[in-house]
Amino acid sequence: MIMVTYPPAARGSGLVAPRAIGRMGAAVMEARAAARQDAPPPARRAGPPAQLRVLPPQPRSRTVVRLWLPATLLFLLLAPFALLLAPLFYFAPRPYNVRPFATVFGLGRVLLSLSGTVVDVDTPDALVRIRLF
Repeated sequence: MIMVTYPPAARGSGLVAPRAIGRMGAAVMEARAAARQDAPPPARRAGPPAQLRVLPPQPRSRTVVRLWLPATLLFLLLAPFALLLAPLFYFAPRPYNVRPFATVFGLGRVLLSLSGTVVDVDTPDALVRIRLF
């Protein structure tokens, strides 16, 4: 049997399905029952063997990732943490003569000098482009 449903806004409005739609389910069931009784089950006959058709491969969609990172903003966000953690290097064992604050400022200079760097990674599945500005 076919069920006719209405959207929630029309359910309480008194809208009724037309009689033809209401009787369609009974007509379909009668037609199926008559087809089952009248026709014998189809005999399987041997046909030609199935042939495979090879389809050309579909082009895969390529993922593109573009990332713009502001080097100056990263420097400004990370610099306070680096300066606060630099005195802890005095308590770490020092096999080399390392100056903690000079190391922090050197890493900051390197980070700021990376501005304008473009990193492109091109693979068959994805294209990744990272720009530092």
